[in-house]
Amino acid sequence: MSAAPLLDAAALRAAGRAPATPFRVQLADGRIVQIERLLRVLPGKRIVGAGTLEGEAALVKLFIAPGSARHWQREMDGLAALQGAALPTPAVLAAAPLAGEGHAVLTAFLADAEPLSARWQRSAADDADARLALLAPALALLRRAHAAGLVQSDLHLGNFLAGGGQLWMIDGDAVERPQAPGVPLSSAAATANLALLLAQFTPQWDEQAARCLHTYLAAGDGPAVALPQLLHEIERQRAARLADFLAKSGRECTLFQVRRSATRFSAVVRDEADALAPLLADPDAAIAHGRLLKDGRTCTVAQVEVAGRARVVKRYNLKHLGHALSRCWRHTRAWQSWREAHRLRFLGIATPAPLALLEARLGPLRGRAWLVTEHCPGVDLLTHLDPQRAPPPAEAAALRELFAALHRARINHGDLKATNLLWHGGQVVVIDLDAMRQHASAASHARAWARDRARLLRNWPQDSALWHWLDTHLPPAP
Repeated sequence: MSAAPLLDAAALRAAGRAPATPFRVQLADGRIVQIERLLRVLPGKRIVGAGTLEGEAALVKLFIAPGSARHWQREMDGLAALQGAALPTPAVLAAAPLAGEGHAVLTAFLADAEPLSARWQRSAADDADARLALLAPALALLRRAHAAGLVQSDLHLGNFLAGGGQLWMIDGDAVERPQAPGVPLSSAAATANLALLLAQFTPQWDEQAARCLHTYLAAGDGPAVALPQLLHEIERQRAARLADFLAKSGRECTLFQVRRSATRFSAVVRDEADALAPLLADPDAAIAHGRLLKDGRTCTVAQVEVAGRARVVKRYNLKHLGHALSRCWRHTRAWQSWREAHRLRFLGIATPAPLALLEARLGPLRGRAWLVTEHCPGVDLLTHLDPQRAPPPAEAAALRELFAALHRARINHGDLKATNLLWHGGQVVVIDLDAMRQHASAASHARAWARDRARLLRNWPQDSALWHWLDTHLPPAP
């Protein structure tokens, strides 16, 4: 069997997002590291993979950008700070320059460990006690880090590894010491860092913030953190995370593949890019061969099959020349739906997953546009609910939860027909998002919610039991 190719930093930068594995790199001291499997790639900057050093399993982090010494040094300093604070982190096996340029840090590979994020995703969303039990060891470790004066500036569940009854902190590059060694964090710094972790979750989890804070404080001495300030900071940091995420949905990054030319723009969830490529090459042909769900002047919707999975393609039509001219300088309705679907899912509100956006363009001018989403097989509420009865308990709870979440986020739908709400999997799923908006002010949202509320109620007779139930349980109009 031939040996895996020996690559240098320049070759790894040229390989982009998908260097072929296995491959080898040489440390400056002559030792050879083999990477068997990629775990994360930041093109041209960093590669993380599972590999071996002289027969010993290792997690390999390669810093391949020109001038990478600074990030390499930060990684080593962060790992040393975690070890110095007696916080569990994998042992460093090697930290050295690569032959030529670039740097490497190798740590012990924890074969039986998995990111805490994976356990969280497998846990039941409605079992707060079980989820708090999963989170408690991470909160305790964070408390110890703060008492030692350490901040994890890229704090999320993926930077905790769980296995063998142990929780480990990783990613030394993001570990910082804002104050003198041995000095605990200030209250403000600890509050901000704890909020950074809790802001990773949907707003519904904020109901558990007091229990999380109690668990954090009970883990030992450290900085004072108060609940009102924590809740304020969670909201602030979640808003910043949402803005950053929505910006990423329109540019090339780890999550999204974005292509631009003089005649078209496309944004695709990266994991779906290969499967959707034939559809995006000719979306109208896919619609023609699919099952037509709607054929209107303003939009055409079809269910199609892609790699054995049901998808929905929605084409936003231009009715006439005047309509085309009125819209060519604005974001398309497909863009609006794409962005708002990502917003809802970020906030934990059910909507079919947005998979791809395609726009026909002529330079800066926008024309027809297409949106590809998952298919939701649910039944709309106009069909599902009996006007003469209050909703069944599951539907009633889901409706209250949905509108509380939308109200809390100051989001209005803009076309709240019952046919745009589907009952599926024990949830109310929101569709048709091209008029959706998140409001900056409570006053603006209140006016928009009054219109949404009135539109929803118009779906049923005013003297019906369902109308009266909704009127009682929906957030009130101003």
